[in-house]
Amino acid sequence: MPLSRITLTGLSLAFIVAPVLPATAQSLNLTLAGASPGGLWTLLGAGLDAVVKANDPNSTITYQTTGGGFANAAMISEGRAGIGLIHDAELATAAQGGEPFSAPIENLRTIGYLYDWAPMQFVTTRSFAEEHEVDSVDDFAAAQVPVRMTVNRAGNITGQIASAIMAAAGADDEAIAQWGGAVVQAGSSEQAGLLQNGRVDLYANGVFVGHSSIREIENALDIKLLSIPADVRAQIAEEFSIAEFTIPADSYENQPEAIETLALGAVLIASAEMSEEDAYTLTKALIDNLDSIRSVHPAMADLDTTLLTRETAVPYHDGALRAYQEAGLIE
Repeated sequence: MPLSRITLTGLSLAFIVAPVLPATAQSLNLTLAGASPGGLWTLLGAGLDAVVKANDPNSTITYQTTGGGFANAAMISEGRAGIGLIHDAELATAAQGGEPFSAPIENLRTIGYLYDWAPMQFVTTRSFAEEHEVDSVDDFAAAQVPVRMTVNRAGNITGQIASAIMAAAGADDEAIAQWGGAVVQAGSSEQAGLLQNGRVDLYANGVFVGHSSIREIENALDIKLLSIPADVRAQIAEEFSIAEFTIPADSYENQPEAIETLALGAVLIASAEMSEEDAYTLTKALIDNLDSIRSVHPAMADLDTTLLTRETAVPYHDGALRAYQEAGLIE
């Protein structure tokens, strides 16, 4: 804390030597914009709170339920939360001013990448795949398959990416309708049921390998995962600032081959208006206590400093950059 000014009355300055005290960083008291309660992001909020408390017991991070990544971009930009979680693809969209934003958001800054392993998974039944000779998403366009596909609801980034992948493979929503198919928007919890009940032929969502929704489908049906061709992966990776990903063979029953796809990730962001010292203190605590994030859920076990410092669609906060440079993680 800065020293308060002292008014000197009736004393000679010549006889007073004020001690020079070292400056100390203030404890952090930040609100984290997350998503709905109960999911992985809630656990990440608890992990981040443990991270800052490990370096300063008086620090705290409070999780705030929000509408998710797109909403968080606006909240952070406008100063309604100190830090936020956002999907990497949502961050790229916000920085570019894509839908739902009317203009680029220019004051978002990266603190660190937390994961990048929530792959886009295109799941159909083996009988449908064999009937239409479908192994990859580009096979739909080649044969003009009348596929009924379910994607996530409007405003959810996984639904946007699923549709973008299909469009890049020659099967946009209009083409699918012309072939006699349809695109059905539904919440994540509803999508699995639509495929199980035969109301759709293809499930598309960005979730962790072995996610409960796909296990639910697998328990009821003989499933087949579809791959994404290299040219489509490259196009969508660049457009949405996401990474290519391989779903290992045997991740599901009767899946002897690896599946090439793309994966979403989550980024911790702040505003450019956050003080450099606060961003530095937060990032240093994250570096020092990364195990606190790894321990929140088995899905986070692979988090390391290489991923933490992976480039994103927006620059690092100056304070975060200083912390990474001091730790020797970035030149």
